[in-house]
Amino acid sequence: MSSIFLDTGFFIALANESDRDHEQVQSLSDKVRKGKFGQPYTSDYVFDESLTATLVRTGRIDKAVLVGRIILGYEGENMLPLARLLIVDESVFNRAWENFSSQKYKNKRLSFTDHTILVQMKDLGIEAIASMDSGFDGLVARIF
Repeated sequence: MSSIFLDTGFFIALANESDRDHEQVQSLSDKVRKGKFGQPYTSDYVFDESLTATLVRTGRIDKAVLVGRIILGYEGENMLPLARLLIVDESVFNRAWENFSSQKYKNKRLSFTDHTILVQMKDLGIEAIASMDSGFDGLVARIF
């Protein structure tokens, strides 16, 4: 496998020790850091979604900041970025909107962010996603 996309639920569970999936995601994160899945990617939309959801679920800004540091890295603790951050540009946005508004995957219940992920994965040839979202099933290989 040459690359993997890391989705929102992955980051939320990784930063929140009380999350039911924390231990499983921690183990998966170790494999990601060791390169088992190739280059890990995420996006600015996932970054936003992850910080916001972590803050809402935990009520703790420090946990949301931790998610940001996991994604971006943090020199203060010699923490390397976990994933390469992709930016949703106008082209990705427009193609995701086209898919979303045409209800291309209407039976999948995918969010707009999920549509941007699918466009970016296709553009870069990313084969797998670390996600808890079963809406990706049948569209890309889901690891988790």
